[in-house]
Amino acid sequence: MLKAGIVGLPNVGKSTLFNAITKKNILAANYPFATIDPNIGVVVVPDSRLEFLEEIYIPEKTTPTTYEFTDIAGLVKGASQGEGLGNKFLSHIREVDAIVEVVRCFEETDIIHVEGDVNPIRDIEIINTELIISDLEIIQNRLNKISKKAGMTKDLQEKFEYELLKKCEEALLKETSLRRIELTKDEKLIIKNFSLITLKPIIYMANVSEEDAIIGNNKYTDLVSEYASTENASVIVMSAKIESELAELNDEDKKLFLEDLGITNSGLDKLIYATYNLLGLETFFTAGKDECRAWTFKKGTKAPACAGIIHSDFERGFIKAEIMSFNDFYEYKSELKVKEAGKMRLEGKEYLMQDGDICYFRFNV
Repeated sequence: MLKAGIVGLPNVGKSTLFNAITKKNILAANYPFATIDPNIGVVVVPDSRLEFLEEIYIPEKTTPTTYEFTDIAGLVKGASQGEGLGNKFLSHIREVDAIVEVVRCFEETDIIHVEGDVNPIRDIEIINTELIISDLEIIQNRLNKISKKAGMTKDLQEKFEYELLKKCEEALLKETSLRRIELTKDEKLIIKNFSLITLKPIIYMANVSEEDAIIGNNKYTDLVSEYASTENASVIVMSAKIESELAELNDEDKKLFLEDLGITNSGLDKLIYATYNLLGLETFFTAGKDECRAWTFKKGTKAPACAGIIHSDFERGFIKAEIMSFNDFYEYKSELKVKEAGKMRLEGKEYLMQDGDICYFRFNV
């Protein structure tokens, strides 16, 4: 399952957002370290295509694809040196696929800012510095272990690792996150083993007031967007307060509430889509009277590997994939009509799966 870690300084709206995400009432207290252990919430990925399949097939069961958010304890300046909860949060954040950094872009006298005033770029830099220091420690420890040997060895692989670590160290010493440096495919393979935090893709979640969420930005979010553009990161502007109100409503009321505000998608939906996009993820479907189900796969995956997501036997004994695209199914409204129109395809082992493919895998074990 896909995992995203939510980070942010204390009192930026992180726990309010997390509560909204999971509808769990985790302590959203107005002081640092209200959430000490990482809390995990699973959300459903909204997909109108799955709803359409459900309408046509009327299955016994519908299973959407899901997504795990980990709320990582409020981080303060000096955390990498043991301040606040120290390194405790760092081990949790190493396990996630993507980072959602909540940045405070609202003014509110009742909610104390841990740094005294609202300044989103300073806040981002405090967190990024902590993550950089933490990665630097891992890289320098490894360099200390291998540097003597690397100078004498004829092993090209060891030399390659040493040079790669030096390149990373140099960037981190300049306070540059590793996601901002160019890495080759081979370099990425080696560096992956170190679970470095600043390599992980990031989305900045600008938390604004309810009024600014309707407008869509403010002077603070403009600064965040400018900063994010330097590292090709996305920015989602949303109000954690609105999201927590939405979390209490059923789907119908949610729709009406958003319409009243003049907003098309909830901030959480935007966040989910943005994270999917960031990680290069897409969806294929299996559909029938028993179950309609959405499955997540990485863009560029071949049919047998996607079959393996369902069951390892499907991949092992893969013969063919019977495929129709969702758009064709939407147009013709039935499998039979898609077949009659000549739009049903039989694909082999080299077929690259496409977003929205509806599949039936033929296999023999």
